[in-house]
Amino acid sequence: MTITPDDPRSKEPEARPTTPEDEVLREAESVLEQAVPEAESSMSVLDDARRLVLVHAHPDDETIGNGVTMARSVAEGVHVTLVTCTLGEEGEVLVPELEHLAADKDDALGQHRVGELATAMEALGVRDFRFLGGPGRYRDSGMMGLPTNDRPESFWQADLDEAAGLLVEVIREVRPQVLVTYDENGGYGHPDHIQAHRVAMRAVELAADPAVGSGEPWSVEKVYWNALPVSWWREGLRALRAAGDTTTFEGLDPEGELPFGVEDDVITTVVDAPEHIDAKLAAMRAHATQIALDGPFFALSNNLGNQVWAREAYTLVRGVRGHDEVDADGHETGLFAGLE
Repeated sequence: MTITPDDPRSKEPEARPTTPEDEVLREAESVLEQAVPEAESSMSVLDDARRLVLVHAHPDDETIGNGVTMARSVAEGVHVTLVTCTLGEEGEVLVPELEHLAADKDDALGQHRVGELATAMEALGVRDFRFLGGPGRYRDSGMMGLPTNDRPESFWQADLDEAAGLLVEVIREVRPQVLVTYDENGGYGHPDHIQAHRVAMRAVELAADPAVGSGEPWSVEKVYWNALPVSWWREGLRALRAAGDTTTFEGLDPEGELPFGVEDDVITTVVDAPEHIDAKLAAMRAHATQIALDGPFFALSNNLGNQVWAREAYTLVRGVRGHDEVDADGHETGLFAGLE
């Protein structure tokens, strides 16, 4: 929706009182407009020499795992496209005054998180962000084993080829050289993360097949999975425990077995961009219903410093590893390493 200066709607008083609900709806409208950006034709997308697509399950996943990567990519002129698969309707609400939005109350959290995503993407500089199949096409499935997994509209129940076909349309429009998603376990076993992995990997396969769907086939050159190195995980827990914090990630022993994380030797790529920490932290704060300022993520910052958020690790699972841009440990320092 575009409002011109001559449009009567543009004459509304700017100081009109608004309710919190009005603000949420306005932010939601903003992100929905950007989900199918009318001002950007596919040709304008292709004007950018480097293009990156990220596939995530819920609003906030992108910021936690890829915030500095996204901000740095935008700063370097990469066209960044975020595809989010659900609205995150089943998430926990960490803001007391917004508890009424929860799925077991007003069931309006998803709409609110659309607004949070809009604000987070503004902080990171990302203008092209969409919901798979459109906002609300697939519903948050909730944690593994819950009855919400069985809802027919849940992402966990989505037909794989149908959902992948929707992502194929995005891939063929944007023609990314690089795609980022989760590993087979979705990082920590959430059904929507696992399904996002399946959909993304299937879509990469189908997008290159000229016999599938419409549009020009496109082969993604490099596919990465988000990764949390076990050594980083232990480092963070040790700092928390040394500071006397026994409640954050309660019950986890930094020297014991950890429930998620990958061995360091499978890490191929580390994006280290301290110059974009502020953007990532701002985006994290935007996801206020999901990331509490006094919660575990900011507790890591308090004990390790904001630098903890400067590094993001990946495992290359498709494509050729670049050797022209590497750090002291031999890791690629960028997702486009080795590409022309």
